[in-house]
Amino acid sequence: MQNLIDPAILFFIFGVLAGTVKSNLEIPPAISRFLSLYLLMALGLKGGFALSQSGLTASVGISLAAAVLLAIVIPLIGYAVLRRFVSGFDAAAVAATYGSVSAVTFVTAVQTLENQGVPYGGHMAAAMALMESPAIILAVVLANSLRQKQASGVVLQAGGVAALGGPTAPHGASVGKILHESFTDGAQLLLLGAMVIGLVTGEAGKAAMAPFSVDLFKGMLAFFLLDMGLMAARNLPQVKGQSPVLIAYAVLGPVVHAALALGVAVVLKLSAGNGALLMVLAASASYIAVPAVLRTALPEAKPALYFGLSLGLTFPLNIVLGIPVYLAVAQAVLT
Repeated sequence: MQNLIDPAILFFIFGVLAGTVKSNLEIPPAISRFLSLYLLMALGLKGGFALSQSGLTASVGISLAAAVLLAIVIPLIGYAVLRRFVSGFDAAAVAATYGSVSAVTFVTAVQTLENQGVPYGGHMAAAMALMESPAIILAVVLANSLRQKQASGVVLQAGGVAALGGPTAPHGASVGKILHESFTDGAQLLLLGAMVIGLVTGEAGKAAMAPFSVDLFKGMLAFFLLDMGLMAARNLPQVKGQSPVLIAYAVLGPVVHAALALGVAVVLKLSAGNGALLMVLAASASYIAVPAVLRTALPEAKPALYFGLSLGLTFPLNIVLGIPVYLAVAQAVLT
């Protein structure tokens, strides 16, 4: 309940309501882009300042490795489940979307931890950056494999039924190109660059940047979540008519992914704050970076399916309900 009376969350709910009643309230795309870059820069600085205090330890390295492992395991599980019900390309696209992460969900979770005074490690921002790309790469690899099967005359249809023939497959996307795009993406570079700057400048940098990265952060997040609420409401119609299995995956999949992350947190004996953030990362679904890449890399997949489910259903559920639940569970289990 405490999460629901947070101003930023209330602005998100307000945006959903405004979009649902088809209001002409709109945030210009350029401002929305600026807000997202601001949040990533401020988050990177916060992470860097925290790392400057704690240092780069072996436990930090193990936590980052565990985050990357989750980013590989989750889309593989998702693909294995979804290919029984939808085409291989759609299964790969949805699995990649849910195997990657949502920066805004993570930023909101960080703000929730700070509001409640729950400590967390600055390296979790690096974990978020590292978890974004593996799912994209796996999706491209799986799609190229499907195209090769199509080219050889064997097409695996939804439900696992093999069919002969089919259209000639387009050329597969280059994994090297996808890797380059993933690691040189402007948002990714800004996050990592800000983290390095925060790490190098330490306490002096933290004091100098506090008016930017601390004082403005809450208001900027609220403004951005208002925009996200409007977008979520306008993408809800895409969820209608989808298979009940896909809707169930959009609702229950994140819960299963968060449970996997909790298991990892228990094994590694992470703190409640770090465990909660790992759960949030595992449960989130990308609606910016991954869909943008998949439109080019997997043109055979339906954007309305993977984008509509992630932004229209999973994102609102995580923002309003998921974050407080994951935090409460992490505190109960890891404290």
